[in-house]
This record gives sequence, structure tokens and C-alpha cells, in this order.
Amino acid sequence: MFGGVRLFFIGIIITTVLGAGAYVVKLQRDNTILKENAVKLESAISEQKQVIENQKKDFAQILETNKQMNALINNLKKDIEALDKRFNKGDRDIGKLAIEKSKVIERIINKASDKAARCMEIASGSPLTKEEMNATKKSEINTECPSLANPNYIPY
Repeated sequence: MFGGVRLFFIGIIITTVLGAGAYVVKLQRDNTILKENAVKLESAISEQKQVIENQKKDFAQILETNKQMNALINNLKKDIEALDKRFNKGDRDIGKLAIEKSKVIERIINKASDKAARCMEIASGSPLTKEEMNATKKSEINTECPSLANPNYIPY
């Protein structure tokens, strides 16, 4: 009877030692998995930081481009106002003038149309010519869109 109790306790001790060993092995596997996950998370965090930095750079570039576009729009508004003032001086009647001085009006309209077409080309991305870049006198500029076609011209 004493031998049976001894075997029973030895069985419990062996079972406990084996269970503890299995638990330690399981903890080691879990630890390895957790380390791998931590490495993956750290790499994901560094990638996200890089993405955030790129987004900040893109946002700054968008703001700068927006400022440039607003400046261009303001210049174009000034040009439109200047054109409006030229066409709406006093009691001008372009139809009456066209009948009275048809050749002169035709020449003026054709020149203005050519200048306006060049403004559209520039606004669409066409590069400026050397003459347009170097124009500083009122007689040299494109009067339809001087701020767009002649960046070095300063009105006085």
C-alpha cells in the first residue's frame, strides 16, 4: 500500500514536471512569435513615418503651387479689368467706329486677336520667347495679357 502511494506521488511529480516543461516550450514559441510581430510592427511604423513625411512634402508643394496659381489668377484679373477699362471708355460704340473706319478697326482687331491667341498659348503651357521675356517697354509688350506674356515688364 505504501508502494502504491509512492508511485502515485511519483506519477504526479513526473506529470507536473512534464506539464511545466511543455508550458515553458509554449512560452518560448509565443515569445518568438511576439518578437517577430514586434519587428514587423517597427518596420510598419517606420514605413508609416516615411509616408507621413512624403505627405507633408506633397502638402507643402500643393500649398506653394496654390499660391502661384492665386498670384496668376490675380494678375489675370488685373488684365481683364484693364481690358474692360479700355473698351468701356466714355461713349464708345465699336460698331459705329467699325463702319466709319473699317480698315483701322480691322487692323486693330486682328492684332488684338493675334495677341489674345498668344495669351491662350502661354496659358496652355507654351514657353515664352526671348522677346516676350525681355520686353520692358509698353511698345514691346503683349497688351492683352502683359502679366502673363511679359513677366519683366513693370507698368508705370
